[in-house]
Amino acid sequence: QVQLVESGGGLVQPGWSLRLSCSASGNIFSINYMKWYRQAPGKQRELVASIASGGGTNYADSVKGRFTISRDNAKNTVYLQMNSLKPEDTAVYCCNADGVYSGSYRNGFFDSWGQGTQVTVSS
Repeated sequence: QVQLVESGGGLVQPGWSLRLSCSASGNIFSINYMKWYRQAPGKQRELVASIASGGGTNYADSVKGRFTISRDNAKNTVYLQMNSLKPEDTAVYCCNADGVYSGSYRNGFFDSWGQGTQVTVSS
């Protein structure tokens, strides 16, 4: 149906920036929400940021003012610009998207996840 592929993770020092990308592919009719989650070792998965099809955004309190989520609807891609990174931002970051796919006979709903990309913030 719909596949998501993330890129842009890596190892950076505290205070540095990274930009994550997540591209959706497949028989996409429309995408509703695109979201970034993260999971650190020994911790529960956390919703970091979300963006609706119309551009409305929401952020976790822990990243407000430092992270910015954006999307390019023409490319079915969502981005996460992460500035002023802290060691506590270290986690595997996964993107999630939901919407409608085009089927052979009829459309259907999808809720897809990427494989995740590691972000490590350490001096």
